[in-house]
Amino acid sequence: ATAGRPADEEVSSDSETESPLLGRRRREAAEEEVEETPQEKKLRLAKQYLEELRQLEEERAEEEEELEPADLIGDRLKEDVLEQRGRLQRLVAKDVQPPDPARIRLLRGHQLPVTCLVISPDDKFIFSASKDGSLIKCKWEVDSGKRLCVVPGGKKGTEEQHMGHASQVLCMAISSDGKYLATGDRNKLIMIWDAATCKRLHIFTGHRDAVSGLSFRKGTHQLYSASHDRCVKVWDVAENAYVETLFGHQDVITGLDSLSRECCVTAGGRDGTVRLWKIPEESQLVFSGHQGSIDCIQLINEEHMVSGADDGSLALWGLTKKKPLALARQAHGEQDTQGLQQPYWISAVAALRNSDLLATGSHSGTVKLWKCGEGFRKLEHLLDIPLVGFVNSLKFSAAGDFLVAGIGQEHRLGRWWRIKEAKNSICIIPLKQKTTASSPESPGSS
Repeated sequence: ATAGRPADEEVSSDSETESPLLGRRRREAAEEEVEETPQEKKLRLAKQYLEELRQLEEERAEEEEELEPADLIGDRLKEDVLEQRGRLQRLVAKDVQPPDPARIRLLRGHQLPVTCLVISPDDKFIFSASKDGSLIKCKWEVDSGKRLCVVPGGKKGTEEQHMGHASQVLCMAISSDGKYLATGDRNKLIMIWDAATCKRLHIFTGHRDAVSGLSFRKGTHQLYSASHDRCVKVWDVAENAYVETLFGHQDVITGLDSLSRECCVTAGGRDGTVRLWKIPEESQLVFSGHQGSIDCIQLINEEHMVSGADDGSLALWGLTKKKPLALARQAHGEQDTQGLQQPYWISAVAALRNSDLLATGSHSGTVKLWKCGEGFRKLEHLLDIPLVGFVNSLKFSAAGDFLVAGIGQEHRLGRWWRIKEAKNSICIIPLKQKTTASSPESPGSS
């Protein structure tokens, strides 16, 4: 307690009485001010001003640091909304350069033609499967493709004793969190695997013919499957449960894809239709435009997709139009078959998600890269990548820095032709981007 005051007396901050210590300091400050020369005062005020400026800058920097994460979250939310509406588009096609042939790598391991493959969401692993029933997990590295895990195929009827498939594997899918891998075979079975260990977790049965298409809904463990039995089934992998079956196609379903929305798209083979299935409503939209059997399909974003057919045509679709927005006929040229000119079949399509870059495969000796132009209403051929064999599967890495092709001596769905010189393998094609030009008029910038 201050001298002369009782210990329990309340001292309010609003009191007009000045403490002796504060009074002494004020008198000292006043005396100093009197002794200051005009020059010293100017210098002191200048220092004071500079100090105030420094503090202001520090406060502003702190405010910017606090705002930055919020801005990043805002940008991410905007991206998510645009992605949901199918309007998020990375314009990368114009900058893609032909890959260096010396850097294209073949990974061998399958005895029979590779039929399907997927890349893990982090771009570190490639999973592939084959007509020999084997499932191989490869770790993708820049310099070497190292096989981490092989699940060999077994003989027909040995599924229960055997870990892997006992018939040709036709399709596969990986969940967007990289946890589950799903594979489908000619023997009507879907197998669910732990992607990290290659351990089989479940077997789903119910399809009445070959399982030809699989896709996990992005951000979930909901799995869509398509079959030659003409139906689409929905499964909950985490709960190990069947959900529902949808019917509509008039011929075998040859391919299936999905993104974040609760719907999927399918290619209906010789019924000549592409279908969009709205799962909650149990309804479908029918699209037509190809002349031949539609063998492959992939979504580019939530509003657009690409498909390929055995009439050699490549089609770009908008999900609000029943006819293609763009159609490239004889996309891979023609072949001479017993004196008849026939277009090369389109056996695989791939889209770099939310971008304008596409890839197509056939048995024409090349993989072709395409650009989606003018609001997805134009298909522009960019370049050819030489590749011998049937291109049965194509996938872009999530980052778009490489393309993986599954190669076989035969088409994944049959044995119409055989290319003896082809190698049953996985082909990793690095994709180079042109460096950003310093001036807009520089060559190759358009």
